[in-house]
Amino acid sequence: MNKLVSFVLLVAVQLENTYADCGVLTKKDWGGLTPRRVEYLPRPVELVIIQHTASPTCSTDSGCAELVRNIQNYFLDILDYSDIGPSFLIGGNGKVYEGAGWIHKGAHTIGYNGKSIGISFIGNFNNDDPTPQALAAAKALIKCGVTKGHLTRDYKLVGHRQLIAIEGPGRKLYQEIRTWPDWTDNLNGIKN
Repeated sequence: MNKLVSFVLLVAVQLENTYADCGVLTKKDWGGLTPRRVEYLPRPVELVIIQHTASPTCSTDSGCAELVRNIQNYFLDILDYSDIGPSFLIGGNGKVYEGAGWIHKGAHTIGYNGKSIGISFIGNFNNDDPTPQALAAAKALIKCGVTKGHLTRDYKLVGHRQLIAIEGPGRKLYQEIRTWPDWTDNLNGIKN
């Protein structure tokens, strides 16, 4: 019996570390609701999709947490999804908020949810510039994802607009991510 209890505790600790690694604020941290159901994402993932929420921006911990809760409510109550869509959300305060996370399939890009991580910057970056803190947080999250084995070492990074007809991640954020070393404009093997 002691071996069973030890095993259960070990699994629980490992799951908590999976959700809380890379400095991500968990749903518990930001006051999120648990998903209605989950589908697991095969890992490691080879594709990172950068997008924006096309919402107001945020710069404070309380303001960003409130926006993330509102976004989750929209996905649950209006869209009738099982959870918030993006894998992660990044506030102007430089904090990363757990969405579907590393191990659950998100609902951020039709046709690509089962093979990608969607990182959504909070705000509308057609006119606004992403903060240096948000950009640094995204880069650190991706680097940690590779280190922890959630992402392949040769992952590809794209903007949301490259895969579906949408403005995301906004002109200014798209211009920025095109300078990142793992961004690709070669969609062979990526595009459905």
